[in-house]
Amino acid sequence: MFRVQAETGEVFRLYRQTIEDFSLYPGRELSQPELEKLRESAGQMSAKMRAVRIISASGVSKTELKRRLEQKGEDPEQAGQAVQWLTEMGLLDDRKTAAQIVERCIARGYGINRARQALYEKKIPQRYWEEVLSDYPDQQEKIIAFLQSRLSENPDGKERKRAVDALMRRGYKWSEIRGAMAAMRIEECGEDYDG
Repeated sequence: MFRVQAETGEVFRLYRQTIEDFSLYPGRELSQPELEKLRESAGQMSAKMRAVRIISASGVSKTELKRRLEQKGEDPEQAGQAVQWLTEMGLLDDRKTAAQIVERCIARGYGINRARQALYEKKIPQRYWEEVLSDYPDQQEKIIAFLQSRLSENPDGKERKRAVDALMRRGYKWSEIRGAMAAMRIEECGEDYDG
């Protein structure tokens, strides 16, 4: 990125492409219409490059990307154009992002409720949720492994409750936890988490 200062004192942060498009060089005079076009072009390129940096760092939805670009100071119209540009290039796809989020949740050992929360937080449209969550694998083995790592041989009620609470925070349903505890022949902690 290059920093270019106009005679008026206005400073532009320009990418090489914009400099080449406008054939800019030291001392080049621009007419008022050319200056306006340069401002617009610089803003569009800034929004596009920032959008590329954001999506390369993490999976985001179209809505979330536009919000983050605006939050970073990009013009709302140019932010929308950057989102559209990435969508047309096939680099921004809410359904694919939803699938990636769910895969990450599965890999981290989260329950389906935590995956739903992640989709909500990333502002993934709900029309994709059921599709990407429909094949969510049974998590009983992961729940059992978690309980085995957290519980002593003869856990008391307090220890069991702490483990259950931790599993609930990881997005598991009480019915899944109860099933894993039954498979391990662990007494329930007396709490009713479904109510």
